[in-house]
Parts: sequence; C-alpha cells; structure tokens
Amino acid sequence: MTELKKGTRVTGGDRDKLATDLKKRYEGGESIRLLAQASGRSYGFVHRILNESGATLRGRGGATRKKSA
Repeated sequence: MTELKKGTRVTGGDRDKLATDLKKRYEGGESIRLLAQASGRSYGFVHRILNESGATLRGRGGATRKKSA
C-alpha cells in the first residue's frame, strides 16, 4: 500500500482503489488501526472508507459474558 501524505484529499478513482484495497486487507484480518498506520491516515478516515466500501465491520474484542442458565 502506498503511503499517502497526511491531509491529502483522496477522490475519484484513487479513493475507489484505496477503498477496495483497505476492504480486502480488513476482511483478511488486519485491524483498522493497523491499516491506518500503514496508509498514513487516521483511524476515522479508514473507518469511514470501510463503511463507504460496504465492509462488514467487526465488533470490539475482549471477553464476552454468557447468559447464565
């Protein structure tokens, strides 16, 4: 992935290409934070791009409580 300059506007075909690449990597198991760091963009930017691309976002990690019987 090519690192983008922080604050550079990403539009049109470049945005579509970035969205496709980020979605593929996210669905392959990478975290939003890792993708943000690799692309040089913010967490919020990557999160928004993933939403726009139709990616199914994972829930937050951690232990879950089970319903008691």
